[in-house]
Amino acid sequence: MENPLTPEVLADPVALTRALVDIESVSLNEKAIADCVEQVLRAVPHLTTHRYGNTVMARTELGRAQRVVLAGHLDTVPLNGNFPSSMRGDLMYGCGTSDMKSGVAYALHLAVTLPDPRYDVTYFFYEGEEIEQKYNGLNLVAEAHPEWLQADFAVLLEPTYGIVEAGCQGTMRAIVTTHGERAHSARSWHGVNAIHGAGEVLRRLATYEARRVTIDGCAYREGMNAVRISGGVAGNVVPDRCDIEVNYRFAPDRDPAAAEAHLREVLDGFELVVTDMAAGAAPGLDAPAAQEFLAAVGAAPIGKLGWTDVARFAALGIPALNFGPGDPNLAHHKDEHVEISKIRDGAATLHRWLAPA
Repeated sequence: MENPLTPEVLADPVALTRALVDIESVSLNEKAIADCVEQVLRAVPHLTTHRYGNTVMARTELGRAQRVVLAGHLDTVPLNGNFPSSMRGDLMYGCGTSDMKSGVAYALHLAVTLPDPRYDVTYFFYEGEEIEQKYNGLNLVAEAHPEWLQADFAVLLEPTYGIVEAGCQGTMRAIVTTHGERAHSARSWHGVNAIHGAGEVLRRLATYEARRVTIDGCAYREGMNAVRISGGVAGNVVPDRCDIEVNYRFAPDRDPAAAEAHLREVLDGFELVVTDMAAGAAPGLDAPAAQEFLAAVGAAPIGKLGWTDVARFAALGIPALNFGPGDPNLAHHKDEHVEISKIRDGAATLHRWLAPA
C-alpha cells in the first residue's frame, strides 16, 4: 500500500495520530504499520535505523553526554466497531487513539522533525505489548540486541492524560484451588463441595484491605482480586475441585518474592500456584534527564497504577516514566478517544524538553 505517513502528516502530531490509527495493527498484525514507520525513518539522514521482527528502532549519534529513550507500542487490542478513526469536535475516536498511537505519533514526529536534540535519542516503535510477554518487542530486543536499549533515561508514551505517571506496580497471577469429594447432588451429604469451599477464599479477598504506600512523593494503592473462577462437573454432581484465579497488583517497594510471600500469607491454608509475575518499577525521578523532563511538564508526578514497560527499563537500571496524551481510563474501550488539545500540548512539552537551548 502507499505509505500514508507523508511529510505533511509527519509534521503534525494530530494528523499523524489519525494516520497511524487508520493503519490496522491488532497484536500479531503489526507488519503493515512497522513497514510504514521503517520506510519513514530510513529516509531520515540524522537517524540510524534498525528493525527486528516488527519492532523498529532509530537513534541519533550526536555524541551527547546522555541518551534518552522514547518508546511506544504499535499494536492495539482487537477492533470493536471503532475502526477507522472519526472526529467529533475536539475528540478523535478509534482503536488505539488513547492506547497508544497518539503517544507513538509524538515519537515519530520528533524523530523526523528534530535533527539536533539536546540528548542523543533512541526511538522505539515496538510490537506485541498488548499480549503475552513472549511477543513483546522490547522483550525480544532485550534478548537479541540488548545494546539497543542502553540509555540514561526512558519515557514510555503510554496514556497518562498529559501528566507524568512514575514507575509502575508489579503484577502477579495465581491459581487458588479448593478440593472436595464428588457425590450425587441428591445425596450431597456424602460428598464435599469444592465450590462451597471457595467461599472462604472469596471472603478473604472481599475483605482485603489494600495497602497504600508513598514512594518519592508518588502514591501507590495495591489490590488483590479474584478475576476468574471455574469448577463443576455436571448438573447433578457435587464438584470436587474449584479454581480461583487471583490477580495481585503490588507497589514497587515489594519485589516479586515479597509479593508472593504476602499473597500466600493472605490465602494461608489454601493450595496456591503462581502462574505469572512481573516486577514493578520505582518512580525513577532522580535522574537528571527526569528532573528536566518534570520541569518541562510543570506538574507533580503521580504513581502509575498498573504495569507498563517502564519495568523493563528499570530492570536494566534505567529510570523510566510514563507520559502520553490519552486517558488511561479509555484504553481498550469501544468509545476510546483522545483530545486534540492533549495531543498538541504533549507534543509541545516533549519538544520543549528535547530541543536544544
